[in-house]
Amino acid sequence: MTSMSDDDRRVLSGTEVEERRPEEWRQLLGRLCARFRTADFAAGLALVNRIGTVAEAADHHPGVDLRYGHVDVRLRSHDVGGVTSRDLRLAAEISGLAADAGAVAEPGGLEIIELGLDTWDAAELRPFWAAVLGYGDAAADDLVDPTGLNPSVWFQDTEPHATPPQRWHLDVWVPPEEVEGRIAAALAAGGTLADQSAAPSFWVLADPQGNRVCLCTWQDRGDPAA
Repeated sequence: MTSMSDDDRRVLSGTEVEERRPEEWRQLLGRLCARFRTADFAAGLALVNRIGTVAEAADHHPGVDLRYGHVDVRLRSHDVGGVTSRDLRLAAEISGLAADAGAVAEPGGLEIIELGLDTWDAAELRPFWAAVLGYGDAAADDLVDPTGLNPSVWFQDTEPHATPPQRWHLDVWVPPEEVEGRIAAALAAGGTLADQSAAPSFWVLADPQGNRVCLCTWQDRGDPAA
């Protein structure tokens, strides 16, 4: 196993990640994320195999999703719960592999979706949702799919109230440069900008019937990166 320095175990702030990340990568929900467009499935598989080789050599293993026409990669140091220098080094290596393979980065297609549930007693609800979703650990603050494929669930504190029209909402994490376009498209589709007081951390949008969704970025979330 590769030995690590104390610096390699330090979770970097959002600003540090932004200053040091390779240009092909974006930070979303405490992860470094990249999408590489490939010529076909075989080219994508070959890139995944190359990524696997350098990941094994580094003893640091990304999440990799192979689809026809693109490969998505996510990096996070799970032992410390955030992005570290290890992730930045591996991201740079992967970017080099992708360039050598002729794969083109497409950061505009990146996003991560969370589900938020308003509740005045999260402890009462966690076991149910962990069980029904098959997420396992009901003691954690957030419920996370152990396979990494499905959205995580977090619980937002509210005062006790009668059942409202909506208690679930989506958090859609996107690169900061994507927000303006997403908002414009949502407004053109009949939505409204319900609240931007927390921007650039998040913007609240509502659909034509009042159901809400948050567009979220890494920005203005303190140190270390959220």
